[in-house]
Amino acid sequence: MRHFTSVQDLPNLKEALSVAFDVKKNPFAHQHLGKNKTMVMIFFNSSLRTRLSTQKAAMNLGMNTMVLDVNAGAWKLETERGVIMDGDKPEHLLEAIPVIGSYADVIGVRAFAGLTDKKTDYEEKIINQFIQYSGVPVVSMEAATRHPLQSFADLVTIEEHKTKEKPKVVLTWAPHPRALPQAVANSFVEWMRETEYELVVTHPKGYELAPEFMGSVIPEYDQMKAFEGADFIYAKNWSAYNDYGQILSKDMSWCVSERQMAVTDNAKFMHCLPVRRNMIVSDEVIESKNSIVIQEAANRVVSCQAVLKMILEKI
Repeated sequence: MRHFTSVQDLPNLKEALSVAFDVKKNPFAHQHLGKNKTMVMIFFNSSLRTRLSTQKAAMNLGMNTMVLDVNAGAWKLETERGVIMDGDKPEHLLEAIPVIGSYADVIGVRAFAGLTDKKTDYEEKIINQFIQYSGVPVVSMEAATRHPLQSFADLVTIEEHKTKEKPKVVLTWAPHPRALPQAVANSFVEWMRETEYELVVTHPKGYELAPEFMGSVIPEYDQMKAFEGADFIYAKNWSAYNDYGQILSKDMSWCVSERQMAVTDNAKFMHCLPVRRNMIVSDEVIESKNSIVIQEAANRVVSCQAVLKMILEKI
């Protein structure tokens, strides 16, 4: 595996899960792979779990790590071609990328969707430029349209907690005060479609995800119906794809509460965090014994370490 931006980059899902459970069991067994190698992590956007888990995963493998926050302590970077650089961005990404590549053996990039230009966001211009010009393997730490390290951790978490071979997994939209990208939802659906799970996606009308991620999955607009008999509930907000970046609803009845969880099959509750309590999920649900959000977050180290191990084995 050279780069990691989606589930399609994995050799296969079964093998990737095997690697993940191996590194979880033996986190320091492969430090020879990262010895004298450096991972540079580039953040265009804020992070807590992604920054800490990626740095921890790299160190578990014996790597050196360097972190660059583009918005603090670094030159602001221009990302578009053909612009006259007479504003507040003194350096272009096309010079910065090969320089960073000369310092790194692996680069991690976190760059969210701007939510103003669908075409630009869905072309993934920033991470694709890193892949094209850095000369080293690139790992997505969340891009405009996908968050594959999160989805890999989600899969590991479901595999650990499932009580049946083919659980019913429900992705539900929930309200949020700000417009958020579709990346986590897109990625979750994409990864779940690669499993044999029963996947249900539920949201108000107008929040349909991009067809390339939904495939043959048909949205269920009745949240209570979607929750019936579910084994896992994954709550997440996203802004509209068709009315791109828009907030079409703040319907608080979609907040995941004990009312909805009561019709599930004693479902586990999941969320990628950070979570807005009593908008996305009620206090009672996220604090319940069936909430596995902390275990899910801990598995971010596992998913990243598995990805880095597979990449380092090919360098």
